[in-house]
Amino acid sequence: MLIKINGEEIDVAEGSSIQDVIDETNAPYTPGSIVCLIKGKKELEKNIDKYKIKTNKGSIIIQLDESDDAKPLVDVWKSQYDDFVDLDIRWSTPTEVAVGPIVTDLEPTSDEFKYFEGDVVLSLSSFSNESTHLIILKENTTNVYSVPPYNKGIFARVIGGKKTLENLTDDDKVTSIEPIIERSTTTDSASTSDLSTVLEDGNELYTYISFDINEESPVCVEHLFAIIKDGRIKVSYDSESFLGFYDLEGLEKPKEKTTQRTRGTITVRNTGVGVGKLFIYRENRVLTPNHTTVGNIVKGMEIIDIAKENDFITVKSEQQRLVLLNHTQAEASKMLSEAGVEHLIDGLIDDDAIIVEQNPRHTIDILKEGQVITKAVKKEDICKIKFVDNAPRSVRYFKLLSGLLENPVGQIKVHFAVPGMHIVIFEGDKKTAKGLIPENNPVDKVIRGQIGITNMSAKSAGLIGVRFEDNVEFGPTAETFGATNIVGDIVSDYEYLEKLKEGVVVYVTESNHES
Repeated sequence: MLIKINGEEIDVAEGSSIQDVIDETNAPYTPGSIVCLIKGKKELEKNIDKYKIKTNKGSIIIQLDESDDAKPLVDVWKSQYDDFVDLDIRWSTPTEVAVGPIVTDLEPTSDEFKYFEGDVVLSLSSFSNESTHLIILKENTTNVYSVPPYNKGIFARVIGGKKTLENLTDDDKVTSIEPIIERSTTTDSASTSDLSTVLEDGNELYTYISFDINEESPVCVEHLFAIIKDGRIKVSYDSESFLGFYDLEGLEKPKEKTTQRTRGTITVRNTGVGVGKLFIYRENRVLTPNHTTVGNIVKGMEIIDIAKENDFITVKSEQQRLVLLNHTQAEASKMLSEAGVEHLIDGLIDDDAIIVEQNPRHTIDILKEGQVITKAVKKEDICKIKFVDNAPRSVRYFKLLSGLLENPVGQIKVHFAVPGMHIVIFEGDKKTAKGLIPENNPVDKVIRGQIGITNMSAKSAGLIGVRFEDNVEFGPTAETFGATNIVGDIVSDYEYLEKLKEGVVVYVTESNHES
């Protein structure tokens, strides 16, 4: 049986499941993500109400008449619009443009009717269904167009491309006619993560989205890349006009390239309430300087249309992120060679050294410059942390402050270290720490190697600390247990931290993100 997967038609065995087809075609798909299942072309097109008529002079956009009177004409159009493709403009007058002829099953009338500018009519010239023409009105007129006995022959209205219409002559032709797919087109389609669903002949399956990046927004494009985790993104909010992805809300981003927010546009809010939120638009929205354009969906809008809050969506970028942090020098050299980028090394050159800094930081800038400089350290010099699950605000604060929200390696700077005190305290940010309510406070004692943060109940809110011996009185930042939030444990060797001096940078990574 014939089906389509991600727009490509293939022949599969009867009774094939979604999983069978994904396996057979190696279609991009991350387990746990949703897929979009459309029963077939007729199912998809039943909700389409706009069409783009392309000519060699430009395009004309029409919107179908949804009235019951026009339905027989609309049905003919939907089943036969392809017949008008590659036909010449039959005639062009100050009043109308005609395309045709084609053959239909319609019957003509001889009645005279009044028509208005923008009306789109099916006309049976010479009272013959073998001479059915598409008539597009440029001016108001009263005429006998030998129309069928439905709605004066009117089945649509022109909503775009009037300048093109005015410029057409009988030397021009229709080059293509395309249905305009909007969110309403696919809202009746099925969203499922059940890959055992059996497919039927004519089904259309979409497993992933892909996008092009906007090269004029390097910082915010990197923000987009950072939101993609393990090859997928999670929907935080859905509305009629957009999907929202809020994992990195609060991260300040610059104003870069701004464009019209058309269907499929991807933006990052760059100022005000909700800064750092990512949006993918289902419908057109007006231009605003508060949204930086970072890309456009090129495949998989069907999934964007049917996704709901908390759904996961598989993502495949046309341009892969060049983040080298937490890779070995050897791994980075291979990645960069494949991307045609020169790898320059600053400092430690060992192949198995772990990269902790890169310059330029952003993918677009690396590609433009054609080279990147990396700095690496020995694997044992990276502090690996296993974060707790029951202190979400504090863990987010730590990741935000260190850079781990966006990158696989972060940095924290020593604020206070005195030999013999068995404690080291790292710099915090009082402004960001204002929302650090008490959570996951120690009860009986603080265990050596635990990382704690001073919460908002103390003046030094936001400081980060580690103790190198158990303590039954004070937390890792030398505060009482009530003012201490435990965010995790260091799971690598950390004895060297006690010997560090103020101002030294410590590189940190999440334990389950080891290279």
